[in-house]
Amino acid sequence: MKNVLVTGGTGFLGSSIAKALLQEGCSVRILRRANSDMRAIGDAPVEHVPGDVRDRRSLLRAMQGCDTVFHTAAVISYWRRERDLMYDVNIRGTRNVVECCLESGVEKLVHTSSIAAIGYPEGGGWADESNVFNWDRYDVGYRISKHRAEEEIRQGVHKGLQAVMLNPAVIIGPGDIHFHGGQIVRDVALKRIFYYLEGGMNVVYIDDVVRGHLAAARQGRVGERYILCGENLSHRDIFSVTASIVGGIQPWVKLPPGLVRWIGTAAETTGDVFRKKPWVTKELLAGAGLYNYFSCDKARRELNYTITPFREAVERTFEWYCKQGSLKPVHSVN
Repeated sequence: MKNVLVTGGTGFLGSSIAKALLQEGCSVRILRRANSDMRAIGDAPVEHVPGDVRDRRSLLRAMQGCDTVFHTAAVISYWRRERDLMYDVNIRGTRNVVECCLESGVEKLVHTSSIAAIGYPEGGGWADESNVFNWDRYDVGYRISKHRAEEEIRQGVHKGLQAVMLNPAVIIGPGDIHFHGGQIVRDVALKRIFYYLEGGMNVVYIDDVVRGHLAAARQGRVGERYILCGENLSHRDIFSVTASIVGGIQPWVKLPPGLVRWIGTAAETTGDVFRKKPWVTKELLAGAGLYNYFSCDKARRELNYTITPFREAVERTFEWYCKQGSLKPVHSVN
Protein backbone atom coordinates (compact mmCIF):
# COMPACT_ATOMS: atom_id res chain seq x y z
CA MET A 1 0.00 0.00 0.00
CA LYS A 2 1.88 3.01 -1.30
CA ASN A 3 -0.18 5.13 -3.69
CA VAL A 4 -3.72 5.37 -2.41
CA LEU A 5 -7.02 6.88 -3.56
CA VAL A 6 -9.80 7.70 -1.12
CA THR A 7 -13.23 8.39 -2.59
CA GLY A 8 -15.31 10.65 -0.40
CA GLY A 9 -12.06 12.04 0.97
CA THR A 10 -13.66 15.20 2.37
CA GLY A 11 -16.19 13.27 4.47
CA PHE A 12 -15.93 12.32 8.13
CA LEU A 13 -14.55 8.82 7.62
CA GLY A 14 -12.80 9.47 4.31
CA SER A 15 -10.80 12.42 5.61
CA SER A 16 -9.87 10.50 8.76
CA ILE A 17 -8.60 7.58 6.67
CA ALA A 18 -6.67 9.93 4.39
CA LYS A 19 -4.89 11.56 7.34
CA ALA A 20 -4.05 8.17 8.86
CA LEU A 21 -2.60 7.03 5.54
CA LEU A 22 -0.38 10.11 5.42
CA GLN A 23 0.96 9.20 8.84
CA GLU A 24 1.74 5.75 7.45
CA GLY A 25 3.89 7.37 4.77
CA CYS A 26 1.50 6.76 1.87
CA SER A 27 0.99 9.08 -1.06
CA VAL A 28 -2.70 9.99 -0.82
CA ARG A 29 -5.10 11.24 -3.43
CA ILE A 30 -8.76 12.06 -2.78
CA LEU A 31 -11.69 12.15 -5.17
CA ARG A 32 -14.03 14.97 -4.26
CA ARG A 33 -16.85 16.93 -5.78
CA ALA A 34 -16.07 20.47 -6.92
CA ASN A 35 -18.36 21.92 -4.26
CA SER A 36 -17.28 19.65 -1.39
CA ASP A 37 -17.06 21.03 2.14
CA MET A 38 -13.31 21.13 2.80
CA ARG A 39 -13.37 21.61 6.57
CA ALA A 40 -12.81 17.95 7.48
CA ILE A 41 -9.80 17.40 5.23
CA GLY A 42 -8.45 20.90 5.93
CA ASP A 43 -4.92 21.53 4.70
CA ALA A 44 -3.81 17.89 4.83
CA PRO A 45 -1.17 17.34 2.11
CA VAL A 46 -3.25 15.15 -0.18
CA GLU A 47 -3.72 15.42 -3.92
CA HIS A 48 -7.20 16.60 -4.87
CA VAL A 49 -8.94 15.21 -7.94
CA PRO A 50 -12.30 16.86 -8.65
CA GLY A 51 -14.85 14.31 -9.77
CA ASP A 52 -17.72 12.08 -8.80
CA VAL A 53 -18.18 8.33 -8.40
CA ARG A 54 -20.98 8.63 -10.94
CA ASP A 55 -18.44 9.87 -13.51
CA ARG A 56 -16.28 7.01 -14.76
CA ARG A 57 -13.79 9.32 -16.47
CA SER A 58 -13.02 11.16 -13.24
CA LEU A 59 -12.67 7.82 -11.43
CA LEU A 60 -10.21 6.48 -13.98
CA ARG A 61 -8.24 9.71 -13.79
CA ALA A 62 -8.15 9.53 -10.00
CA MET A 63 -7.10 5.85 -9.95
CA GLN A 64 -4.20 6.28 -12.34
CA GLY A 65 -1.05 4.95 -10.65
CA CYS A 66 -2.86 3.89 -7.46
CA ASP A 67 -2.37 0.44 -5.95
CA THR A 68 -5.11 0.72 -3.31
CA VAL A 69 -8.54 2.36 -3.24
CA PHE A 70 -10.64 3.12 -0.17
CA HIS A 71 -14.23 3.65 -1.32
CA THR A 72 -15.99 5.69 1.37
CA ALA A 73 -18.12 7.98 -0.80
CA ALA A 74 -21.83 7.55 -0.10
CA VAL A 75 -25.07 9.39 0.48
CA ILE A 76 -26.70 8.78 3.86
CA SER A 77 -30.37 9.68 3.86
CA TYR A 78 -33.58 8.28 5.29
CA TRP A 79 -35.82 10.66 3.32
CA ARG A 80 -37.68 9.04 0.44
CA ARG A 81 -37.35 12.17 -1.70
CA GLU A 82 -33.56 11.62 -1.78
CA ARG A 83 -33.71 7.92 -2.55
CA ASP A 84 -33.00 8.24 -6.29
CA LEU A 85 -29.85 10.27 -5.62
CA MET A 86 -28.77 7.85 -2.91
CA TYR A 87 -29.22 4.83 -5.19
CA ASP A 88 -27.33 6.61 -7.95
CA VAL A 89 -24.32 7.28 -5.72
CA ASN A 90 -24.34 4.25 -3.44
CA ILE A 91 -25.21 1.52 -5.93
CA ARG A 92 -24.33 2.73 -9.40
CA GLY A 93 -21.39 4.71 -8.04
CA THR A 94 -20.01 1.57 -6.39
CA ARG A 95 -20.47 -0.32 -9.66
CA ASN A 96 -18.36 2.35 -11.37
CA VAL A 97 -15.68 2.09 -8.70
CA VAL A 98 -15.54 -1.69 -9.14
CA GLU A 99 -15.32 -1.51 -12.93
CA CYS A 100 -12.70 1.23 -12.87
CA CYS A 101 -10.59 -0.66 -10.32
CA LEU A 102 -10.60 -3.69 -12.63
CA GLU A 103 -9.76 -1.54 -15.64
CA SER A 104 -6.98 0.35 -13.80
CA GLY A 105 -5.35 -2.72 -12.30
CA VAL A 106 -5.87 -1.63 -8.70
CA GLU A 107 -4.38 -4.20 -6.32
CA LYS A 108 -6.85 -3.81 -3.43
CA LEU A 109 -10.25 -2.18 -2.97
CA VAL A 110 -11.50 -1.53 0.56
CA HIS A 111 -15.21 -0.82 0.43
CA THR A 112 -16.94 0.96 3.30
CA SER A 113 -20.34 -0.63 3.71
CA SER A 114 -22.38 -0.40 6.93
CA ILE A 115 -24.09 -2.49 9.57
CA ALA A 116 -27.19 -1.24 7.71
CA ALA A 117 -26.43 -3.92 5.11
CA ILE A 118 -26.48 -6.72 7.67
CA GLY A 119 -29.66 -8.50 8.69
CA TYR A 120 -30.85 -8.23 12.25
CA PRO A 121 -31.18 -11.40 14.37
CA GLU A 122 -34.93 -12.06 14.42
CA GLY A 123 -34.61 -14.35 17.41
CA GLY A 124 -32.54 -11.88 19.39
CA GLY A 125 -28.83 -11.92 20.14
CA TRP A 126 -25.98 -10.33 18.24
CA ALA A 127 -25.70 -10.20 14.46
CA ASP A 128 -22.49 -11.13 12.71
CA GLU A 129 -21.24 -11.11 9.11
CA SER A 130 -23.29 -14.21 8.27
CA ASN A 131 -26.68 -12.61 8.98
CA VAL A 132 -28.69 -12.46 5.75
CA PHE A 133 -30.21 -9.10 4.84
CA ASN A 134 -33.83 -9.07 6.04
CA TRP A 135 -34.77 -5.39 6.12
CA ASP A 136 -36.84 -5.50 2.93
CA ARG A 137 -40.11 -5.54 4.88
CA TYR A 138 -39.28 -2.10 6.30
CA ASP A 139 -38.39 -0.60 2.88
CA VAL A 140 -35.54 1.52 4.23
CA GLY A 141 -33.76 3.06 1.24
CA TYR A 142 -30.37 3.53 2.86
CA ARG A 143 -30.19 -0.06 4.07
CA ILE A 144 -31.24 -1.35 0.66
CA SER A 145 -28.64 0.81 -1.07
CA LYS A 146 -25.78 -0.46 1.12
CA HIS A 147 -26.92 -4.06 0.69
CA ARG A 148 -27.04 -3.73 -3.09
CA ALA A 149 -23.67 -1.93 -3.11
CA GLU A 150 -22.16 -5.01 -1.46
CA GLU A 151 -23.60 -7.11 -4.27
CA GLU A 152 -21.68 -4.91 -6.73
CA ILE A 153 -18.48 -5.60 -4.78
CA ARG A 154 -19.11 -9.36 -4.84
CA GLN A 155 -19.62 -9.27 -8.61
CA GLY A 156 -16.28 -7.51 -8.90
CA VAL A 157 -14.63 -10.19 -6.77
CA HIS A 158 -16.02 -12.84 -9.10
CA LYS A 159 -14.29 -10.98 -11.94
CA GLY A 160 -10.96 -11.07 -10.13
CA LEU A 161 -11.06 -7.88 -8.05
CA GLN A 162 -9.17 -8.06 -4.75
CA ALA A 163 -11.82 -6.40 -2.59
CA VAL A 164 -12.85 -6.50 1.05
CA MET A 165 -15.95 -4.99 2.72
CA LEU A 166 -16.18 -3.26 6.08
CA ASN A 167 -19.39 -2.70 8.03
CA PRO A 168 -19.02 0.07 10.62
CA ALA A 169 -21.66 0.80 13.24
CA VAL A 170 -22.83 4.36 13.96
CA ILE A 171 -19.60 6.38 14.07
CA ILE A 172 -18.80 9.20 16.49
CA GLY A 173 -15.59 11.10 17.08
CA PRO A 174 -13.54 14.19 16.24
CA GLY A 175 -14.06 15.41 12.69
CA ASP A 176 -17.80 14.76 12.47
CA ILE A 177 -18.53 18.34 11.47
CA HIS A 178 -21.98 17.51 10.12
CA PHE A 179 -23.12 15.74 13.29
CA HIS A 180 -23.94 12.38 11.74
CA GLY A 181 -23.31 9.98 14.62
CA GLY A 182 -22.42 13.02 16.70
CA GLN A 183 -26.04 14.10 16.63
CA ILE A 184 -26.49 11.89 19.70
CA VAL A 185 -23.91 13.94 21.62
CA ARG A 186 -25.28 17.27 20.40
CA ASP A 187 -28.93 16.53 21.09
CA VAL A 188 -28.22 15.30 24.61
CA ALA A 189 -25.89 18.23 25.31
CA LEU A 190 -28.56 20.68 24.17
CA LYS A 191 -31.09 18.94 26.43
CA ARG A 192 -33.29 17.94 23.52
CA ILE A 193 -33.43 14.33 24.69
CA PHE A 194 -35.03 13.36 27.96
CA TYR A 195 -36.73 10.22 26.66
CA TYR A 196 -35.78 6.78 25.43
CA LEU A 197 -37.37 3.87 23.64
CA GLU A 198 -37.15 0.12 23.82
CA GLY A 199 -34.26 -1.43 21.95
CA GLY A 200 -30.59 -0.73 21.56
CA MET A 201 -27.83 0.05 19.09
CA ASN A 202 -24.10 0.00 18.55
CA VAL A 203 -21.87 3.07 18.42
CA VAL A 204 -18.20 2.95 17.40
CA TYR A 205 -15.32 5.41 17.77
CA ILE A 206 -13.80 6.86 14.60
CA ASP A 207 -10.20 5.84 15.39
CA ASP A 208 -11.25 2.19 15.75
CA VAL A 209 -12.94 2.29 12.34
CA VAL A 210 -9.93 3.92 10.70
CA ARG A 211 -7.54 1.33 12.12
CA GLY A 212 -9.90 -1.39 10.93
CA HIS A 213 -9.79 -0.01 7.40
CA LEU A 214 -6.00 0.11 7.27
CA ALA A 215 -5.76 -3.41 8.67
CA ALA A 216 -8.27 -4.68 6.10
CA ALA A 217 -6.19 -3.20 3.29
CA ARG A 218 -3.19 -5.17 4.50
CA GLN A 219 -4.66 -8.44 5.72
CA GLY A 220 -8.40 -8.57 5.01
CA ARG A 221 -9.46 -11.67 3.11
CA VAL A 222 -10.75 -11.06 -0.41
CA GLY A 223 -14.53 -11.12 -0.72
CA GLU A 224 -15.07 -11.06 3.06
CA ARG A 225 -16.97 -8.52 5.14
CA TYR A 226 -15.91 -7.38 8.60
CA ILE A 227 -18.11 -5.69 11.20
CA LEU A 228 -16.38 -2.75 12.89
CA CYS A 229 -18.46 -1.94 15.95
CA GLY A 230 -18.23 -0.75 19.53
CA GLU A 231 -20.23 -1.63 22.61
CA ASN A 232 -23.80 -2.89 22.40
CA LEU A 233 -25.97 -0.68 24.62
CA SER A 234 -29.66 -0.05 25.13
CA HIS A 235 -30.95 3.33 23.97
CA ARG A 236 -31.53 4.27 27.60
CA ASP A 237 -27.95 3.47 28.56
CA ILE A 238 -26.57 5.39 25.57
CA PHE A 239 -28.52 8.52 26.49
CA SER A 240 -27.79 8.11 30.19
CA VAL A 241 -24.02 7.75 29.79
CA THR A 242 -23.93 10.62 27.29
CA ALA A 243 -25.97 12.87 29.59
CA SER A 244 -23.60 12.20 32.50
CA ILE A 245 -20.68 13.39 30.36
CA VAL A 246 -22.15 16.38 28.52
CA GLY A 247 -24.47 17.70 31.21
CA GLY A 248 -27.71 16.57 29.61
CA ILE A 249 -30.97 15.33 31.09
CA GLN A 250 -31.13 11.74 32.25
CA PRO A 251 -33.73 9.85 30.17
CA TRP A 252 -36.87 9.31 32.21
CA VAL A 253 -39.71 9.04 29.68
CA LYS A 254 -40.10 5.80 27.72
CA LEU A 255 -41.77 6.23 24.34
CA PRO A 256 -43.71 3.29 22.87
CA PRO A 257 -42.53 2.15 19.40
CA GLY A 258 -45.92 2.96 17.87
CA LEU A 259 -45.70 6.58 18.97
CA VAL A 260 -42.13 6.85 17.72
CA ARG A 261 -43.13 5.62 14.27
CA TRP A 262 -46.08 8.02 14.21
CA ILE A 263 -43.73 10.91 14.99
CA GLY A 264 -41.50 9.89 12.09
CA THR A 265 -44.44 9.69 9.68
CA ALA A 266 -45.84 13.03 10.82
CA ALA A 267 -42.48 14.78 10.53
CA GLU A 268 -41.90 13.36 7.05
CA THR A 269 -45.37 14.34 5.85
CA THR A 270 -44.78 17.88 7.06
CA GLY A 271 -41.41 17.96 5.31
CA ASP A 272 -42.95 16.75 2.06
CA VAL A 273 -45.65 19.43 2.22
CA PHE A 274 -43.13 22.23 2.76
CA ARG A 275 -40.42 20.57 0.61
CA LYS A 276 -37.98 20.74 3.50
CA LYS A 277 -35.90 17.84 4.79
CA PRO A 278 -37.49 16.65 8.05
CA TRP A 279 -35.50 16.23 11.26
CA VAL A 280 -36.69 12.64 11.49
CA THR A 281 -38.43 10.24 9.07
CA LYS A 282 -40.40 7.03 9.20
CA GLU A 283 -37.51 5.18 7.51
CA LEU A 284 -35.06 6.35 10.17
CA LEU A 285 -37.40 5.04 12.87
CA ALA A 286 -38.50 1.91 11.04
CA GLY A 287 -36.60 -0.37 13.38
CA ALA A 288 -37.76 1.38 16.56
CA GLY A 289 -37.82 -1.06 19.45
CA LEU A 290 -35.29 -3.49 17.95
CA TYR A 291 -32.01 -4.41 19.59
CA ASN A 292 -29.50 -3.86 16.78
CA TYR A 293 -26.56 -5.55 18.46
CA PHE A 294 -23.47 -6.77 16.61
CA SER A 295 -20.40 -8.92 17.08
CA CYS A 296 -16.94 -7.87 15.86
CA ASP A 297 -15.28 -11.17 16.78
CA LYS A 298 -14.25 -11.80 13.19
CA ALA A 299 -12.49 -8.43 12.95
CA ARG A 300 -10.82 -9.09 16.29
CA ARG A 301 -9.45 -12.42 15.05
CA GLU A 302 -8.40 -11.45 11.56
CA LEU A 303 -7.68 -7.71 11.74
CA ASN A 304 -6.54 -7.39 15.38
CA TYR A 305 -9.44 -4.99 15.83
CA THR A 306 -9.91 -3.31 19.20
CA ILE A 307 -12.77 -1.30 20.72
CA THR A 308 -12.76 2.04 22.50
CA PRO A 309 -15.30 2.00 25.36
CA PHE A 310 -18.44 4.03 24.66
CA ARG A 311 -17.88 6.39 27.59
CA GLU A 312 -14.37 7.21 26.43
CA ALA A 313 -15.59 7.72 22.85
CA VAL A 314 -18.24 10.20 23.99
CA GLU A 315 -15.74 12.05 26.20
CA ARG A 316 -13.29 12.49 23.33
CA THR A 317 -16.03 13.50 20.91
CA PHE A 318 -17.56 16.04 23.29
CA GLU A 319 -14.14 17.50 24.09
CA TRP A 320 -13.48 18.01 20.38
CA TYR A 321 -16.84 19.69 19.80
CA CYS A 322 -16.16 22.03 22.73
CA LYS A 323 -12.74 22.96 21.37
CA GLN A 324 -14.33 23.66 17.98
CA GLY A 325 -16.93 25.89 19.63
CA SER A 326 -19.77 23.67 18.39
CA LEU A 327 -20.86 22.81 21.95
CA LYS A 328 -20.25 24.33 25.37
CA PRO A 329 -18.29 22.59 28.14
CA VAL A 330 -20.38 21.28 31.02
CA HIS A 331 -19.20 23.97 33.46
CA SER A 332 -20.41 26.66 31.04
CA VAL A 333 -23.83 25.03 30.79
CA ASN A 334 -24.29 24.69 34.54
